[in-house]
Amino acid sequence: MDYKLSSSIEDIGATTWKGLEAPDFPFFDYPFLKALEDSGSIGGSSGWDPIYLQAWDAQGLAGVLCGYVKSHSYGEYIFDWEWARFFQRFHRPYYPKLLHAAPFTPATGPRILVRPGADARQLRDRLIQFSLQLAVKGQLSSDHALFIPDEECLAFQEQGFTIRHSLQYHWRNQAYRDFQDYLDSFVGKRRRDIQRERQRVASHGLSIQLLTGADLKPEHGALMEQLYLTTAEKKDAIPYLSAGFFEQVFTAMPDRILFVLASRGEQPIAGALNFFKGRTLFGRYWGSLETYQDLHFELCYYQTIEFAIQRRLELFEAGAQGEHKIQRGFRPSLTRSAHRIMDPNLREPIERFIQEERQMIQAAIEELDRKSPFRDT
Repeated sequence: MDYKLSSSIEDIGATTWKGLEAPDFPFFDYPFLKALEDSGSIGGSSGWDPIYLQAWDAQGLAGVLCGYVKSHSYGEYIFDWEWARFFQRFHRPYYPKLLHAAPFTPATGPRILVRPGADARQLRDRLIQFSLQLAVKGQLSSDHALFIPDEECLAFQEQGFTIRHSLQYHWRNQAYRDFQDYLDSFVGKRRRDIQRERQRVASHGLSIQLLTGADLKPEHGALMEQLYLTTAEKKDAIPYLSAGFFEQVFTAMPDRILFVLASRGEQPIAGALNFFKGRTLFGRYWGSLETYQDLHFELCYYQTIEFAIQRRLELFEAGAQGEHKIQRGFRPSLTRSAHRIMDPNLREPIERFIQEERQMIQAAIEELDRKSPFRDT
């Protein structure tokens, strides 16, 4: 087995990369990562320096661990700013650090891509070891893998990483026949609340389209960029994605995109961008040029749930945070990340914090479960 590093996905190439792409996770697909690179959203002065850790065998590329050398903690959604301040108290630098994550995307999926038929367990172990060696050689403070699936949790744990828990809200398809069948699973009050919200949106007189595949045009990407920047300005947030990103992904991967668009006549009003692949739908970005009551819930939740039911998708991850999602049928769900602090003297207090945090999150989930809107809980 040979091991290599690349700082650009173009060094590996689309054909080679596509042989390893995950069946249910679009954010490590070649067109998505290339759009991030081409737009300057990662690389350059972004603080996200790509580093693709590769394992090659006689048949070609066998596995990749997607990584970034980070000079900050923005755009990660697993918060470690306090860890950086803890390092600072001891006059130790926390940055740069090594991170394995889908940039700006709090979605669970494999961080290690493995060629079908290859020895997945061996490749995971070898690539994680390669990552740790790189962290030591580069004098990086730490090594992190965010929003990882269960099988990778075990692999990282076996290499000395500590598993950190966090909380999201996920929708799961219980073989619903249609949206009304879904509503029928709610207690009466919550069902009526959703019906009223949808009726209010209908009263606004807007048209709503669900666009995917050939229905998507480059101008939809340009519109989504405008909506994205509008939302960032309203929230006083950093717009991580650079100009051109949305147009490129709308053009390069339309069959992975669901764009929910609200218009008045020919005038766009609001939109919600989702990605889907295999059995999973991921809600990502929303924006509105005008304010209409409950339009956010309609575009970001109800229309996308209807889409998931129609396509028989099993899981809908609607992004980070949002306790308001519970009353609309999203259940509190654990997400997991793996962390290895290289200095053992600084590692122990952070590991102790992670263990205490896990207990608090478990208690929070038990409390949130009692707020379920479903009749069977």
